Amino acid sequence: MLARCITVCWRGALLIGVRCGAVQYQSPAWSSDCRQHVRREHYQLRAQCGNGRLIAMHSPSYLRLLESGELDARVEELMGMLRVCRICPRDCDVDRLQNQVAACYSGLLPIVSTYTPHFGEEPALVGEYGAGNVFLGLCNLRCVYCQNYQISQTFKEQRQNEVSFERLAEIFLELQRMGCHNINWVSPTHFVPQLAKSLLIAAQNGLQLPVVYNTNSYDSVDVLRLLDGVVDIYLPDLKYSEDEAGREYSKVTEYVRFSRAALKEMHRQVGDELEFDDQGLLRRGLIVRLLVLPNDIAGINESLRWIKEELSPRVTISLMAQYFPTNKVVLDRYPLISRKIRWSEWLTALEQMEALGLDEGWMQDFESAAEYYRPDFGDSHRPFKDIVDFKPPDSTHVSEQISEDSLSADQA
Repeated sequence: MLARCITVCWRGALLIGVRCGAVQYQSPAWSSDCRQHVRREHYQLRAQCGNGRLIAMHSPSYLRLLESGELDARVEELMGMLRVCRICPRDCDVDRLQNQVAACYSGLLPIVSTYTPHFGEEPALVGEYGAGNVFLGLCNLRCVYCQNYQISQTFKEQRQNEVSFERLAEIFLELQRMGCHNINWVSPTHFVPQLAKSLLIAAQNGLQLPVVYNTNSYDSVDVLRLLDGVVDIYLPDLKYSEDEAGREYSKVTEYVRFSRAALKEMHRQVGDELEFDDQGLLRRGLIVRLLVLPNDIAGINESLRWIKEELSPRVTISLMAQYFPTNKVVLDRYPLISRKIRWSEWLTALEQMEALGLDEGWMQDFESAAEYYRPDFGDSHRPFKDIVDFKPPDSTHVSEQISEDSLSADQA
């Protein structure tokens, strides 16, 4: 029988652990010693995550597909879908195998803007040595407030960051050697076939980390079905509950229909129960992110109600306060989202969750989130300040390692 316990971290954040026998496994307060807590004041656990369970050992699902030969077949089918590209709901129908481009400006080769151990994700993904973030260049959305706009909407510049499938596989393996706890595909939708092909190469060469699918949710269900057993952790943003907002602020049609269908498929694959290893690291599951926007543009209550009624009241939710006006919003063309969120708006979102009985997951710290999560991809080796704030104990400086690896790659 697993019993839940509450551990108080410094600055008063409530962190919930799971006690199994005499050993306390912390999820999500991480450190090499359960009596000492790595700083995680920017995320707090909202409730006791009772839907989680411990697993003694967990190999990534794709290793089983590799052994059976199914992974090769999945990669072949996904790559074939590029011939008449319908990788996302835009259905552009161009031949990306011949390097034709359309809405996402992406051809055959994957674009990697940067890769790094990252400490700003949910604590269960970060652990002690960071999530292994691979930031894919470009995007199938055009969010006017995108905080990653330096890499998601700079089309000509990002084409210079194309890499071979073999190089992308080596990036996965580099992140594993750095000690990262997972391979976090950030904005992967438009490069799923390429990512899967590189994953196959990496798995054949010793990759053993779970894959995190960190997406805007404007995904094709047909593509997601081919990722069943390839991806272990789904981390989707559910951006809007009304299509009008999707058109106005992300420049896509029918966002609600496609995103909700995508989340249903993710939930079908991994369910609502999180699986942790004995270090308290997430190895499998679904975390739905909800970013609170000014003037309730995101329609948080409607999305929460849909999650409860159509997925499960036990789905883990990550409520985010990090919105700040950037990109095209600073041009005064979008007055409804031209400011940071107010405390009253944040409190309303929390009250809506409580009213619906959705109490599994995390929330960002309101006061610091909007300032803390501001990347600068002008410095591709260190786009996030958290790599300075969270230097792993008893390890090499990750930022120095990144610079050395990147320099070696450039010289090669």
